[in-house]
Amino acid sequence: MAQAWKCAGLRWTGEGPVLTWVGGRGSALSRGKRVAFGVAEGGVRTCVGARGHACPVRAGVTGRSTGARCEECARLDRAHSVAADTIADDPRPYRVYLAWFGPGLVKVGITAYERGAARLLEQGAVCFSWLGCGPLMSARRTEELLRAALGVPDRIPYAHKRAVRAGLPGTEAERAAEIAELHARAVALGGWPESLTPEPFRGVDHAGVFGIDHAGVFGIEEAGRGPAAVGEVAELVAGGAIGGELVAAAGPDLHLATERGVVVLDTRLMTGWELVSAEGEPCAVPVRELKRAAGVQDGLF
Repeated sequence: MAQAWKCAGLRWTGEGPVLTWVGGRGSALSRGKRVAFGVAEGGVRTCVGARGHACPVRAGVTGRSTGARCEECARLDRAHSVAADTIADDPRPYRVYLAWFGPGLVKVGITAYERGAARLLEQGAVCFSWLGCGPLMSARRTEELLRAALGVPDRIPYAHKRAVRAGLPGTEAERAAEIAELHARAVALGGWPESLTPEPFRGVDHAGVFGIDHAGVFGIEEAGRGPAAVGEVAELVAGGAIGGELVAAAGPDLHLATERGVVVLDTRLMTGWELVSAEGEPCAVPVRELKRAAGVQDGLF
């Protein structure tokens, strides 16, 4: 029987995306690499636990859950979370940022200074700029101030991020224009906490890192560009398998060239399953049509 591994999620490093496995092993992913795995017949997806601890009852979770946690473990995981605003005594410095995911999709957020741009890579931010740095509560107050004053959210669903990738502008300057304008408006606002040090606009572009600087992966087919994405994995299932060449990766998403076309796999759907290696098996998991943002030209698909 083939050895089974449990996926612990996708992690971004300075060298690119790495699939991590329970037990500490990691699989570095580079564009052009074949990614293939299956779920054993009779396999069951179980809760991944919370805060480094296994689920005490090994509860089952649905295949479509991106959190892969039962209700109780999900509650425990958020009980000590900066993102959920449930802690206020973290002594580390934090940065406030503006992140851009595509036309009209900008968010404001905070991340620990020591993490650098890792949080932005994990979220699939196509470009971003720092706004300021300071203590956690100062960063949180600034985030709330800017969210209200600029009219930008602090969360954007991944489905919306995928939908706009087909319409990304072709140059770094065009991609940075929206957050450059918002950064200028933010700096002009009053009411920033005195303990937060503002940072000048400096756009950082991840399109090349993600492999989406040549839009053919998601849009127009041209010389030197790949085919358009045709769908996204809805869930993994017992006995199912998927395999393909990695053509792009953004946030938790892997874009795989399969025999059915380019399919987007959210790696959060992999956690909680016992996975085995696969070779030439066809793409045998539920795949739904990849939605696109309103206003994107039909010609892009």
